[in-house]
Amino acid sequence: MHKLTFTPASYTGWGCLSQLLLEVKKFNAHNILIVTDPLLKEIGLTDNVEKPLIEKGYTTTIYTDIAPEPPLAIGEKLVDFTRKHPFDLVIGVGGGSALDLAKLAAVLAKHDGKVADYLNLTGTKTLDNKGLPKILIPTTSGTGSEVTNISVLSLDTTKDVVTHDYLLADVAIVDPALTISLPSKVTAATGVDALTHAIEAYVSVNANAVTDALALQAIRLISQSIRTAVHNGQDKQARTDMSYGSYLAGLAFFNAGVAGVHALAYPLGGQFHIAHGDSNAVLLPYVMGYIRQSCEKRMKDILDAMGISSSYLSQEEASYKCVDALQQLVQDVKIPSTLQGFNIPASALEQLTEDATKQTRILARSPMPLEREDIYQIYQAAFDGVVREP
Repeated sequence: MHKLTFTPASYTGWGCLSQLLLEVKKFNAHNILIVTDPLLKEIGLTDNVEKPLIEKGYTTTIYTDIAPEPPLAIGEKLVDFTRKHPFDLVIGVGGGSALDLAKLAAVLAKHDGKVADYLNLTGTKTLDNKGLPKILIPTTSGTGSEVTNISVLSLDTTKDVVTHDYLLADVAIVDPALTISLPSKVTAATGVDALTHAIEAYVSVNANAVTDALALQAIRLISQSIRTAVHNGQDKQARTDMSYGSYLAGLAFFNAGVAGVHALAYPLGGQFHIAHGDSNAVLLPYVMGYIRQSCEKRMKDILDAMGISSSYLSQEEASYKCVDALQQLVQDVKIPSTLQGFNIPASALEQLTEDATKQTRILARSPMPLEREDIYQIYQAAFDGVVREP
């Protein structure tokens, strides 16, 4: 038996932001908090959301004091701000950080205590009500935050999450038109993040027939459009395919979970402030290469979904070719393929390993159990640029 959870309402497809006013009206809201990336306000992208609301008489407040890979302190500050104002609806607009923070603000606005009190690894409090309603509008094709119940925060050397179904969006609006202006570097990082979500969901020990269908279609869409989206951001079809792929990958990993790649990526973001998508991208081939023997058949399926026929290959041969294809994809979208490419010293591997071992919630989903020595070997492989097996 598998429990499947989905956001109550989602709009997908080019131009679907036009449905925003219809959805806002349903909440009988008057005073709206818009949480967004400062750059999006600067380039005017948030006008697409705010102006129609103002024209209809809504009071709006735009909050931009956020950052990529948001530290816990930024989450605390936003929650304090939200509690001090009579907001009755929160809209998140932007990448994963903006959406994660918007979820946090909406739920914790109606709770007491600090954000730290609700962290998964160290918190002592439990969420007991849904808080304010929330609409999430991604402007990247990557994190899947608009359909998950997780808010990720950076700590001193690693990351932790607040997670509960109360964090699920009431409405997700996934409009690929909002991703057209995304720079190629961000398109690459968020795109490989989404691909990682789909791949890890497909090999997860919690995978099932529903998440498999979502994950494989996400892999097809992303792997066969990401190069075009990175190198020609104005390509409408590539942006649409990436948008749908990211959405499907979000649904897949929310219900099946991610595993080793994410567990090892969190400390990279925590210690070196590497963007989450880049952290996943640099580790993806090395983790998949290391666990290859535990999921050869599924890696053969992944290779086929990437548009590379495996019909004349054994499962073992196809799984090796899948690792090669993932390495090539990361290189083609110009993301460094080793830890050294991100200026991470060999002396950091021990502490990275120590922090990754703490991600027990995520590691539990790996098809191959990853012990401390395994994790160290994967980091070493990513440092050297050579795929290794146990």
